[in-house]
Amino acid sequence: MDSAGGYVDYEFVSDFYDRVNEFRNEKDIPFFVDMAKQIGEPVLEIGCGSGRVLVPTAKAGIEIVGLDLSNAMLAKCREKLSSEPVDVQNRVELLKADMRDFDLGRTFKLITTPFRPFQHLTTVKDQIKCLNAIRRHLDNDGRFILDIFNPSIPYLADETRKEESGEMPEFEMPDGRKVLLRSRVPQQDFANQVLDCEMIYYVTHPDCKKERLVHSFQMRYIFRFEAEHLLANCGFEIENLYGDFDKSPFGTNYPGELIFVTRRA
Repeated sequence: MDSAGGYVDYEFVSDFYDRVNEFRNEKDIPFFVDMAKQIGEPVLEIGCGSGRVLVPTAKAGIEIVGLDLSNAMLAKCREKLSSEPVDVQNRVELLKADMRDFDLGRTFKLITTPFRPFQHLTTVKDQIKCLNAIRRHLDNDGRFILDIFNPSIPYLADETRKEESGEMPEFEMPDGRKVLLRSRVPQQDFANQVLDCEMIYYVTHPDCKKERLVHSFQMRYIFRFEAEHLLANCGFEIENLYGDFDKSPFGTNYPGELIFVTRRA
């Protein structure tokens, strides 16, 4: 399996990605757009995917570079950009690269990791490589935002997660396919803090043919102080730690998010 959350191995995921996120009601887009306006351009987005955050950032007048490892996701992003005005398209550069090892020959005012691509790195070695690459590309007065989820102890201990579950309603694709999404965590490695995850798509085609598509991937959960030590060891100083995208302090609600706003130490 690749180290990009399965997005390289399972190209069908790019077909459903945006439709799935329509129902997630993510509040991170206004947060990242606002931070880009506040901190300045250019912006580098690590794991830009289909452009869910990247396109609104460009539409807000910000120059942004999107980096991703999946050709299919980058193709979706280009397709989405093609319907935008030329001035928006001109603010965007898309690059295929591994977030653990990239050299763009320039630095950025803001570097972001929306929707947790960093957690697809399942070893400390890869995490450090990624953070070192990010630091090399950060302006001396720039900011790096690390977005990860705060591990919920009750969730990690819940054995029912091994069974398929899901609250998202069925959605219909433009080509008439109807899709029902379920998820499960069939296994986890407590010693290494790695979850084996599955996103399961039940697809009904217009001709009534049915198929079950499984997107398997791993995620490593990272606790607050572990992340703080990791950032410090890689040369970052924490400026703010938010518990949600409304910039509420960490600990306001549990489990909440872990959103670190950092600068070069």
